[in-house]
Amino acid sequence: MSIHGDTPSQESTGHSRRGFLRNAALAGAGAATVGTGASVLGGTPAFAADAAKSGKTGTWRPDPTALQFTLAVMPDTQFLYWGSQDSVNRTPQEESFRYIIDNSGNPDNNIVFMAHLGDMTQDADPLSFKQVDKAFALLDAHGAAYSVLAGNHDVSGDDSRGDTPYLQTMGPQRFKRSKTFAGSDPTGYNTAHIFQAAGHSWLVLAMDWRTTDQGFAWANDVIKAHPKMPVILTTHDLVYSNYDDNVFPYESGDPENNAVLSGYGETVWDKLINDNDQIFLTLNGHYWPPARTTKKNAAGNDVHMHITNYQNRYFGGGGMIRLYHFDLTRNTIDVETINPWILAQDPESRTELAAEHARITGPVDNFSMPIDFEKRFSSFIPVPVRPARPAARELVKGTMAYWRFDGQGAPGTALTAGQTIHDLSGKGNDLTVVTMPGTAADALTWSADHHPDQPAHASLKFVGGRNPLHGTYLTTGAKAPLNAETFKSGYTIETFVMMPLDWDAGNNGWAAILSRRGSAGDAGKHGKNTDPNEPLVQFAISNNGREPQFNHYPLNDTYPTTNWGHGLVELKWWHLAVVNDGRYTKLYVEGAPVVDNPNRESIGLTSLGLPWLVGGHESAGAVDIVFHGNVGDIRIVNRALSTKEFLTHK
Repeated sequence: MSIHGDTPSQESTGHSRRGFLRNAALAGAGAATVGTGASVLGGTPAFAADAAKSGKTGTWRPDPTALQFTLAVMPDTQFLYWGSQDSVNRTPQEESFRYIIDNSGNPDNNIVFMAHLGDMTQDADPLSFKQVDKAFALLDAHGAAYSVLAGNHDVSGDDSRGDTPYLQTMGPQRFKRSKTFAGSDPTGYNTAHIFQAAGHSWLVLAMDWRTTDQGFAWANDVIKAHPKMPVILTTHDLVYSNYDDNVFPYESGDPENNAVLSGYGETVWDKLINDNDQIFLTLNGHYWPPARTTKKNAAGNDVHMHITNYQNRYFGGGGMIRLYHFDLTRNTIDVETINPWILAQDPESRTELAAEHARITGPVDNFSMPIDFEKRFSSFIPVPVRPARPAARELVKGTMAYWRFDGQGAPGTALTAGQTIHDLSGKGNDLTVVTMPGTAADALTWSADHHPDQPAHASLKFVGGRNPLHGTYLTTGAKAPLNAETFKSGYTIETFVMMPLDWDAGNNGWAAILSRRGSAGDAGKHGKNTDPNEPLVQFAISNNGREPQFNHYPLNDTYPTTNWGHGLVELKWWHLAVVNDGRYTKLYVEGAPVVDNPNRESIGLTSLGLPWLVGGHESAGAVDIVFHGNVGDIRIVNRALSTKEFLTHK
């Protein structure tokens, strides 16, 4: 096994050259001061006056509310700063800083924070830090949010070392104007930062490369002081890669599990990470090649641990940055690695070696991490449960029928044939339970499962199918007013549905959540796409794709209009709505219109005066399949509702 970088046990190597990178309910806010303890040692703030004079840099303006945001990470830049050898080149790092600032206001990136992972210099020389100061002044001049920490080439010993050129230049005094700086420990080598993103507060701990017990105690106190903030831990040495990068691109075996805790990393894990469930992501440099792993903490939750370091690559990495694109809508972090310095060059003028390093696309450099943020953070940010709402609140103007399934039976108990579920609209469209011959007694049961935004915290669990035909469904009475309703002026039909894992396309496909009896042929319907045996209205789930379909025969034509949605995954609740404004019909899934909403005039719903079925579907006048899955509240209104009026409304 080849391990690059300094060995895990090494406290200080001097400065010799080494061999050659997915609800606003989260509590806590702003940059609440953690406290600096003892005064910061030595030095004065060094904001270079000549920073950002080129006029090529934009404005720092991230959107703190957008559900997509980016954390930029910059690993070891030491080979750009070797002042004692008169070998300094700020240009690559400054170009990355410009990219970070410019893309803070780009909604596709929305960079909200930048974390440097240490080894800012090669030799820890004051001349090197003087140049580092000038580079970082570009971030300071634009109010950019960032953190830094010391690596073993910046300092020696542990965080009790006292004054150093690093501390004089990059210590807490540098952040006195920062809106995200939350404080430091008494030594000044360990700092805390709080940034705002996705409507939440996020805590970044930037820890020294060798932290003493007092530093760990301080970090634990910071986390305890912000008990509802997710924490990103940055440090220089934590995990190292368990493979070699002699082959390019990386051939690392398992790209999701190729990093191991170093000797010092074991200490950090034991003293800080393991018992703090808020820490969900750790980032370190120091070693190469890049790698990552996931480790379970004491609470049994994942901690994602990543090395990012490209100092062994062309131009010492050239100020390479790693971009962590958080997407709280998709529950994913998309990661990419780029070199803004090379990307800023004219493509025609790039050398072949530079072009090769403009973007690093190996499996450990460019990847996606699925992470259910709500679930992962639930131990310290309990997910607020939306309370059930009374039926009276949902009886909007024009409600013709409203069926819900709460307060009528204990979860898991069966409904029996002939049992009644009342129409809460008061219109008299009550439902009666009907059981197919040979059906098990528990084919229809009360359930406490429900969509999180559903008014009633209950549903019906149907266990039905076609091979053989079995199941229990519900029907309106023969004289129910809803049977004759044609909805000439428009309508809205809403329901909630969830399919179980054992849902089968052959046995359960095309089963209806809601349908209207009476066949198309009996109603005189004919023409393209017409099946004379199918019901006049069917709100169903298709076969292989589990796609919601609303197929209906309007009053103004002889053939059907069909609205199709996208595939719905199992074990997830979905809100479905069909809205007709008197002319056109649209299907919505979770409040979003689907792609296949025909631009075809479709007035009303044809009726033969026959009942509606919940969970049943007929062909040629006889029930041929019963639904399989859970169905929540169902509401039918005789006018078009806006999405803000849906049952999921806030």
